[in-house]
Amino acid sequence: MPTRLGISGHQDLADASAWAWARQALSALVADQPMPIQAVSSLARGADQLFSEIVLNAGGSLYAVIPFPGYERTLAGEHLDRYHALAARAHVEVRQPAESDEASFWAAGQRVVDLSTLLIAVWDGKPARGLGGTGDVVRYAMEHHKPVVHVNPDRRTVQRLGIAP
Repeated sequence: MPTRLGISGHQDLADASAWAWARQALSALVADQPMPIQAVSSLARGADQLFSEIVLNAGGSLYAVIPFPGYERTLAGEHLDRYHALAARAHVEVRQPAESDEASFWAAGQRVVDLSTLLIAVWDGKPARGLGGTGDVVRYAMEHHKPVVHVNPDRRTVQRLGIAP
């Protein structure tokens, strides 16, 4: 059974140059994991797609948790192209839609955590701006005793978070 590395993170960064730093930090985290590894991702633009590509390029596999049928309507341009390329290389689980897109994203984030051995959060450390944002997913992981590695693109730090009681 592969080590399953879940990903949750920002779709956009205030400082676009932080993506290069995040790529290096995520690549180092992946390199430190025993093979085989599998990324568990919703394939959202930003951190999800970046991390999924890094794991695949390192020889790992990809398990995609798609929030609802037709999810690709939330993506455009290069992000949609990357989504299709990644989905073609993944084992894909399409979730049933919830009462709203936000609720579907939240349910998918919980599923990513439930399937993962370790959650990696590319996150500024602030509360979620909407239901199911990275802050919510990190809190859920900690409440369910899953280890979390916080990759903070604003501060350029990587740290393991404690597990909530």
